[in-house]
Amino acid sequence: MAPKDTLSSVADPTARRERSAHHQAPRKSPAPASKSASKKSATGTGKLSRKALVAINFASVAAGLGAWAIVSSAGIVGLPGPGEVLIRGGELLADGTLAEDTGASLARVLSGFLIGSLLAVPVGFLMGWYQIGRAIIEPWVQFFRTIPPLALLPLVMVTMGIGETPKIFVIFLAAFLSCVISTYQGVVSVDKTLINAARVLGANSMVIFRRVVVPASSPFILVGMRIGLGAGWATVVAAELLAAPNGLGMRMQQAQQFYDMPTILVNVIVIGILGLLMDRLLLMIEAHLTRWQERR
Repeated sequence: MAPKDTLSSVADPTARRERSAHHQAPRKSPAPASKSASKKSATGTGKLSRKALVAINFASVAAGLGAWAIVSSAGIVGLPGPGEVLIRGGELLADGTLAEDTGASLARVLSGFLIGSLLAVPVGFLMGWYQIGRAIIEPWVQFFRTIPPLALLPLVMVTMGIGETPKIFVIFLAAFLSCVISTYQGVVSVDKTLINAARVLGANSMVIFRRVVVPASSPFILVGMRIGLGAGWATVVAAELLAAPNGLGMRMQQAQQFYDMPTILVNVIVIGILGLLMDRLLLMIEAHLTRWQERR
């Protein structure tokens, strides 16, 4: 029955035209989704305004301070309250101790972080772009990446002394290892279609690297720098706990010997605030350099 119908439709031009018109009839397209609905589906939730996000941030901080005050007043863990810590912070700021320690720790972190990041970016590019570079460098990076920088501090102090050099070196190592891995991953993750398209248009390897690879891997580099910054702060505090004439870590160790909890918390809060401000600065730089990247 089916072959007969097919043959008759082929033989009858009128039937063919009717069948073709039936298949080519325009279908009713679905109504376009609203702008808000598409934005919600893209992000999973409705996008909050900047004012709403700032309000939520302040509410979160206020809730944390309230919980801290409740726990300290209840005497559950023996923590001093926010008011006591604020008073101690004012005292340390008035006599210049807090400013001196903050400046010393900040100088160490910035020195090690900047040196580590500036060296990590070209090394990561070398590993990602050239196979021979990857074969030479990657085993050493992976080897030292599994060793905590603080584990090398005793060896570094023996070989470099007890001055500023060993502290800056371990911070450099922590920042370098975090950033070099992210840079390498950014280079190898560049879309091959972009590279092939550039080659078709006549671009040589240097132009492709400069105009395609570097911009495409910049988000990875900045993420690695943010991770390295956090690792640098964690390393400097631990390094100052072992041997330092000043610094936030040294002051916490000194306060711990006298069970001076307010001083310890003042230094912890200062470290957190400095780390947060520096991370926000890197986020602003990232937003400026990667404006082409779609964000949630």
